Amino acid sequence: MNINQIQNIITKGEGINTEFKTAKNKLNKDVFESICAFLNRSGGYLFLGVGDNSNIVGVDTDALQSLLDDFVSQSNNAQKLNPPFYLSPEVVKIENKIIVVIHVPESSQVHHCVGKIYDRNEDGDFDVTAQSNHVAQMYLRKQQSYSENLVFPYIEMSDFEPALFTRVRALVKNQRPNHPWVELSDNDLLKSAGLYKKDMQTNYYGYTLAAVLLFGTDELIQNVLPHHKTDAIFRVENIDRYDDRDDIRTNLIDSYERLMAFIAKHLPDKFYLDGEQRISIRDHLFREMIGNLLIHREFTNAFPAKLIIEKNRAYSENWNKPHANGKIDPNNFSPFPKNPMIAKLFKEIGWVEELGSGVRNTFKFCELYNKNTTPEFIEGDTFKAIIPLESSVESSVESSVESSVESSEKSSEKIIKLISKNKFITIPELSKLVGISTRAIEKQLAKLKKEEKLTRVGSTKAGHWKIL
Repeated sequence: MNINQIQNIITKGEGINTEFKTAKNKLNKDVFESICAFLNRSGGYLFLGVGDNSNIVGVDTDALQSLLDDFVSQSNNAQKLNPPFYLSPEVVKIENKIIVVIHVPESSQVHHCVGKIYDRNEDGDFDVTAQSNHVAQMYLRKQQSYSENLVFPYIEMSDFEPALFTRVRALVKNQRPNHPWVELSDNDLLKSAGLYKKDMQTNYYGYTLAAVLLFGTDELIQNVLPHHKTDAIFRVENIDRYDDRDDIRTNLIDSYERLMAFIAKHLPDKFYLDGEQRISIRDHLFREMIGNLLIHREFTNAFPAKLIIEKNRAYSENWNKPHANGKIDPNNFSPFPKNPMIAKLFKEIGWVEELGSGVRNTFKFCELYNKNTTPEFIEGDTFKAIIPLESSVESSVESSVESSVESSEKSSEKIIKLISKNKFITIPELSKLVGISTRAIEKQLAKLKKEEKLTRVGSTKAGHWKIL
């Protein structure tokens, strides 16, 4: 959020989605009551260092770090906020004074603050703990609105992929070295991320559909959602079928990386200087499209999500629970979270930004990637994002195929060399050393077997490789 946007929100004053706290030297006692209310209602912005009448008082510089540390610690403390919800404060300087801006998204769960349930209306935060009908409606609204909340009481920790937890910890550590998830056990990480909850209709506790999609083994995901897939298609020369395809039926973390790799394989890159830092416009542009495709779709519907690259455009389609119909205007739209818990994890690992910024970023980077072009976002039962492409995509097909063949040959050579040094080497180890996905390694091994350059001696687990 830029300074002008922040100033506009402050000028309008407090409301159902805006709350001010002075917090000059320390956190106000009721800060987490407001956060709890925002999470339970429709989200909002909390400003620290701003008075009730919109005057900017600022946070003392000497107290800033202590205040931030206290906030992060309490937001992840189940005694204070339950379930915990990790939030990222943003420090901003306005009128030569420091304020802290905290975006609180709508949560798909009901939260308690020190044992009490708060809801939000125009007048502020209200304790509704004793209002049983109000609380019951809140739970039902959350559960019916967000399919990611579906609880599976018989799923166990052994059904999850351990390597995914390691990757997530590494990614959040890159974002924040002192992130609480770094030190948590796998089970506690799931609970902290809001992926373990109580089903209010059955009274059972269990891991949610979001947990399955983010950390589940491929077998678990296919058992829970047999129709789950994301189709990546490159269709430029062979427009009746496709020139290349990746049929992705795995967890959302691996899905994201495979989709980004598919984009990198088929679209040219353009670099741009953002200040003194050189960035990839292609990666910044398409990570927004891919993030949206994976995060904001309705997973319970069997409509297959698609990423399609054609001669003059790239577009994505996914099933949706629409809040509006037609094209989205980036200057005049209200973003709605479709799967807040999944979005939260992607935000923590640095793969997406806060809700709403993705659409605006896509407009920004699309203009930098292809001059005088504008993306389209169309909301309906299916959500569609369209990015226009230059005709250079067509001319790059042949070179892309040649590059792909050359890359494949180099990967095969690396695999043979590594096996010659260690005949017991595993597919994950090959993937790490060669620098391609485990699926790509499997394809290379199958190719080498077919060419009678390699064979497997013994079982998959206890055997070894033999170069022919």
